[in-house]
Amino acid sequence: MLTISQLASYAGVTVRAVRHYHSRGLLPEPERDRSGYRRYDAAAVVELIKIRTLADAGVPLSRVHELVAADAEEFAEAVRDVDRRLRAEIRARQRSRERIAQLAAGDSLALPPEAVAYLDRMRELGFRQELIDIERDSWILIAAQIPDQVSAFMAIKHAQIEHETLRRLYLDLGDLVDCTPDDPRLPSLADRVTAFIEAAEAQSAGMEEGEPISKELIALLDAAFVDSFPCAPRLLRLLEERGWTGWTDIKRADHAGMGRSS
Repeated sequence: MLTISQLASYAGVTVRAVRHYHSRGLLPEPERDRSGYRRYDAAAVVELIKIRTLADAGVPLSRVHELVAADAEEFAEAVRDVDRRLRAEIRARQRSRERIAQLAAGDSLALPPEAVAYLDRMRELGFRQELIDIERDSWILIAAQIPDQVSAFMAIKHAQIEHETLRRLYLDLGDLVDCTPDDPRLPSLADRVTAFIEAAEAQSAGMEEGEPISKELIALLDAAFVDSFPCAPRLLRLLEERGWTGWTDIKRADHAGMGRSS
């Protein structure tokens, strides 16, 4: 006769596992002997090995008792059912692995290839990472809402970034990262942003554009810009004084030409 420790050792499990199987009703728990110990016989070892084998094969404990007690035909059908379940789990895990691989891929997780290529080009040209991050997040929002229009928008963006004058002006926008609302550089930066807007408008004239972006999406993108740069609210006011309003969908202000502040 065996103690619980010896039983566990023979079956290749832990004492804790034996007790768990007792609590689940899978393995009968013998009465204690006169010394206060539970003693197990060879049949218990065999039963425990069957339970362990089924559990190791992925059979849910809720079905182990059924399989142990099944006849040959019932056992075969139960095993086929378990196999089908395991195959489904494998497919689900494979999909999870693919999602994890996408996460490791960085920008390509939620962006089309042309947008990823644009961000890569920004890195090659020395744009500050904070500026690249806000561009990435903006294009994730756009691609999620209007995926069919991304190609047309990206064609314009690629053309702008390869235009030397525009690129120099766009690189200046990296100063936004360090600016605070009271930064004395902001008026000068607003002048450079205005120069970029006007040059970009001229350079993209005649290029095919996508459908207008919805007001809701524009508001969301503008909010993301304001949240990313502490100086954004004041910068937008300075731009309006220079004749431009908005950020995502920049337009000429109705009151263009009003006096500037510093």
